[in-house]
Amino acid sequence: MAYNLCSSPSSLYQPLCNTLSSSSRDSKPRTLNNNFYHSLKLNTTSPQSRTTSLQITNVSLQDQKMPQQETSKDSNFNEKDGSSSKSYIWVNPKSSKASTLRKSSYDARYASLIKAAKSLNSCSPNKVDVFNILGEFGNKLFEHDAVVILNNMSNPDTALLALKFFQERLEFNREVVVYNVTMKVLRKCRDLNKAEKLFDEMIERAVKPDNVTFSTIISCARLCNLADKAVEWFEKMPSFGLDPDDVTFSTMIDSFGRVGNVEKALSLYDRARTEKWRLDATTFSTLIRIYKDSGNFDGCLNVYEEMKALGVKPNLAIYNTLLDAMGRARRPWQAKKFYQDIIDSGLSPSYATYAALLRAYGRARYGEDAIKIYKEMKEKELSLNVVLYNTILAMCADLGFVDEAIEIFEDMKNSGISPDSWTFSSMITMSSCCGKVSEAENMLNEMFEAGFQPNIFVLTSLIQCYGKAQRIDDVVKTFNRLSALLITPDDRFCGCLLNVMTQTPNEELGKLVECVERANPKLGHVVKLLVEEQGNEGNFKKEAADLFDNISTEVKKAYCNCLIDLCVKLNMLERACELLDHGLTLGIYTDIQSKTSTQWSLNLKSLSSGAALTALHVWINDLSKALEAGEQLPPLLGINTGHGKHKYSEKGLANVFESHLKEINAPFHEAPDKVGWFLTTKVAAESWLESRKLADAVAA
Repeated sequence: MAYNLCSSPSSLYQPLCNTLSSSSRDSKPRTLNNNFYHSLKLNTTSPQSRTTSLQITNVSLQDQKMPQQETSKDSNFNEKDGSSSKSYIWVNPKSSKASTLRKSSYDARYASLIKAAKSLNSCSPNKVDVFNILGEFGNKLFEHDAVVILNNMSNPDTALLALKFFQERLEFNREVVVYNVTMKVLRKCRDLNKAEKLFDEMIERAVKPDNVTFSTIISCARLCNLADKAVEWFEKMPSFGLDPDDVTFSTMIDSFGRVGNVEKALSLYDRARTEKWRLDATTFSTLIRIYKDSGNFDGCLNVYEEMKALGVKPNLAIYNTLLDAMGRARRPWQAKKFYQDIIDSGLSPSYATYAALLRAYGRARYGEDAIKIYKEMKEKELSLNVVLYNTILAMCADLGFVDEAIEIFEDMKNSGISPDSWTFSSMITMSSCCGKVSEAENMLNEMFEAGFQPNIFVLTSLIQCYGKAQRIDDVVKTFNRLSALLITPDDRFCGCLLNVMTQTPNEELGKLVECVERANPKLGHVVKLLVEEQGNEGNFKKEAADLFDNISTEVKKAYCNCLIDLCVKLNMLERACELLDHGLTLGIYTDIQSKTSTQWSLNLKSLSSGAALTALHVWINDLSKALEAGEQLPPLLGINTGHGKHKYSEKGLANVFESHLKEINAPFHEAPDKVGWFLTTKVAAESWLESRKLADAVAA
């Protein structure tokens, strides 16, 4: 068995080294044979694993080299690498001196230093106990021993006392190294306050800090989530004549991102890519968050791909940030992919994972996926907060998931989460869309009992509910609540009033005209012109144009659809056509009619039923004019109504059109292989248009 003797550059082991060295130079060794010399040669040229452990102890963390011990007198000591060229000999384990030599080996020495560090970690943080433990080494402690002990400590209080002990008894060649390893103990414990005080002590003792000092403090601030402090220390470096290295720069990408200095963070990231710095997962997580917060969701994905290309393994925090980003971007399909990546990589989804998925699916109205995640959270007994409950309930209200919403609402109350105004708003909206007046009123009463007043969204839903039930007086009463609650009607509220008017018996329209006039005078004036059949064509167009110039873009199509529906309801086809034409002029409607060499199409997917019927009327007239002008129709003509159904009704636009096409004897038939399409041939269309022309002539 080989014992590693005299490996330390310290003069502590010089007497033993010199004795062994002189023995090896004796011309007539009495106890060593040729095999010994052969073993000595092998051990000198090929040190084994114990050599490696020794070399590690000669550096501090952060790859800082240990100072050379100038007191070494060994002629074989190599000052360049801090090692002896003849540091290892083979000792017969059966020798009577083996145990003595074993105790003198550096392995034993290193073990005693580690043992001292452990004792210091667990002892009371007072000077007496700390000094007693270190005092057991007597006067045989050296600078590199202090580094080894401090490097293996994790108790900040005893580490600072140990530093005092070493400062009182040792003369340091590079005191900054000892300070740096002490600083790292404070970093382990995330104690930035003590680290800053230790830095001040360094300056007082005229110890010049180096890059390791600053990178340790900066990374400590980062671990403490004090990015502003990290930036503060980074900006101090030039005043000490120090240029940050790539490790420090890499750390600062994260810190600058956290304090909101996006430009600086991204600038450093560009430099990192050019100079190929090593970046950790935390830095990539911050970069993804920067792009997410700025709305650059493609940038999030690019950083993720670059991270993988560099071989940095994404952690759960990165995946959660990506899930949140894709939720904000309304890209649920990508959120689903990242969730699968989490499962495939063997990571366990956390509460944050499920919350981000629920938000992503809820916002994008991925109903089935959201319900699945909700059930998975309940199975794992993960508690939802009121925001997550509101997210999924709002989705259910929008998608018409009535039964699911009721179950989730009851789960919410049973789990001890109190519904807020948004919760009640979603539940009232859902009942209102279903036309369930009693359920909506009961929920409103529960809302009052919980101490909440209805907001504009709740009142809008109630007006819709009463309108569906033809309870116009209740619509008016609900409208009057706005002034009592000091709520100003918004564009969406007025749009809901318009929609109710399209379902109201003609004899009761006057009640709602007054409400609309009070809510929005310009809209009320246009509605009054329609209902009371006032004004000439030019005056109506002017008033309608003025209205659309003064409403938000988000509601222009809804207003135009409702006004056209009202015209159709009142049998005012010319006014409906004028509104449709105005909608096309303003770009509210686009690509309603399209032509190719093989097919002419009427695209109605974004139109209400009245607007769609008006567009059909205009298209049929355009086809007749084309024939009269001698233009050839294509082989195929089609009407695309879309295949969707109203979320709270089985009746979609396709059903409305199917009955209307039969009513006017149009030769369009539903295509079996193209859902939502009604098709006819050139021959059938021409024959039908000719028959209509003859019928109109006879009627005239």
